[in-house]
Amino acid sequence: MSLETLWIVLYWAWIALEVAIAVGTRARRAKANVQDQGTLVLLWVVIILSLTASGWMRHLKLADMHIGELWLRPASVALLAAGLAVRITAILTLGKWFTANVATHAAQTIHRRGLYRVVRHPSYLGMEIIFLAIGLHTNDWACLAAAFIPPTLAVVYRIRVEEAVLLSAFGEEYADYMRTTKRLIPGVY
Repeated sequence: MSLETLWIVLYWAWIALEVAIAVGTRARRAKANVQDQGTLVLLWVVIILSLTASGWMRHLKLADMHIGELWLRPASVALLAAGLAVRITAILTLGKWFTANVATHAAQTIHRRGLYRVVRHPSYLGMEIIFLAIGLHTNDWACLAAAFIPPTLAVVYRIRVEEAVLLSAFGEEYADYMRTTKRLIPGVY
């Protein structure tokens, strides 16, 4: 399988995963305390618009990276695979408590195992790695910015909404988790 074919397979696997997550893990108000505040729709709109813009801009060749496709393409494929692995692992770790929208359940607990020992939001970390991979794959600085910056801003906003909900639901236990674990980047943020 060629590198470009592998890229296409992984990219469409990611799209299929996101659709499955959106459809299959959305919490219902009758069974959970849903406090999404529209962040799921915002996230989807920003991601779709940003990736569409990045793909369109790619053909304009606005700001070529000039750093060589010899290593950039394999690196972007490796990042895409790593991002998928991180996102899937985070979702499987939470299991039935993972929801596409921001929601809490009465029986839910805070998970501090696996990737959740390292960062509070490994699922979003996986997404960020994927956005970076998509931007790098274009070999264009403007496309990288379009694919990475707006979705990152939407993710950061969603994290703030989600953390406020979790802090309200779990109180001091979540506050302690916040003090001991970074949001997205181990040891940094």
